[in-house]
Amino acid sequence: MAAVFLVTLYEYSPLFYITVVFVCFLVTSGLVLGWFGLGVPVILRNSEETESSTRVLKKQMRQVKNPFGLEIPHPATASVTKGIRLTPDCLEDCILTCYWGCSAQKLHEALQKHVYCFRIKTPQALEDALYSEYLYRQQYFIKKNDKEEKHCQLPEGAQVVDFGPVPRSRYPLVALLTLADEEDREIYDIISMVAVIHIPDESYRLSCRILYQYLLLAQGQYHDLKQLFMSANSTALSPSDPSPGERSTDRSLLEKAGLAEDEPELHEENSKDCVVCQNGAVNWVLLPCRHACLCDGCIKYFQQCPMCRQFVQESFPLCSKKEQDEDESTHI
Repeated sequence: MAAVFLVTLYEYSPLFYITVVFVCFLVTSGLVLGWFGLGVPVILRNSEETESSTRVLKKQMRQVKNPFGLEIPHPATASVTKGIRLTPDCLEDCILTCYWGCSAQKLHEALQKHVYCFRIKTPQALEDALYSEYLYRQQYFIKKNDKEEKHCQLPEGAQVVDFGPVPRSRYPLVALLTLADEEDREIYDIISMVAVIHIPDESYRLSCRILYQYLLLAQGQYHDLKQLFMSANSTALSPSDPSPGERSTDRSLLEKAGLAEDEPELHEENSKDCVVCQNGAVNWVLLPCRHACLCDGCIKYFQQCPMCRQFVQESFPLCSKKEQDEDESTHI
């Protein structure tokens, strides 16, 4: 039927016939090349269209100064019997309060009370919320910018060698950092930090680490700090780093306890350069996978994370363009 129509059209007007065929060719070419966006592979489109169609949402961030810092300098030597060394790093005078054997249920109830009832900005406020559901308490006064190690240990008479089988009703150690000066609590949005720390014992030998960190705000919110997955600068492992076998064992123990992260740390790359172009500095964090692997130039071309292939819902920069320029000028 179409052939008869074309023959009749050619006999009527060859020029009109050529025009119709040419228009059909243009329409077909447009469909194939994806000019109309009808499900054609993105690789066949031009770069300008690819950039606009694959750009992910930029998450709106608010910069807040955190006055608290806490580190475990020697995790391999920590144990319930020998204790643990903690290194605080605070911008103001602070109080470090350590609660051994703190009730997990009471701690999370205390966090909810911070939201709905009263603000946990002093050690006494947390103790009132915990109803003394802990085994032992230690307290240290931390001077501003003092990075001296603090040794926390259960008393010898406590006779605690483990905290029971998994799942446990008590956390081995909960460290609370609060501002010592009342005037500082009026300046900072973050008024306290709670760190839940696992310490190996006789029944559960998972290596020492910080399991959770919560930042408590003066307005009544609290935020659970999440670890970013990014490549390291050096391939060399420090003496305190666990071996691959130990990491695998720790991972399985975490899964049994229900404490494992959704996405394990990845160590494929050993450079802080962008994993795509290998030239630009890594500056963008992809959500929800939390991989920091793309530079400012490559972020606009990806809807999926190049590390784990998870679809990107949002993203945010580690530092602004102005901060990058200032950092580069400082190095120069």
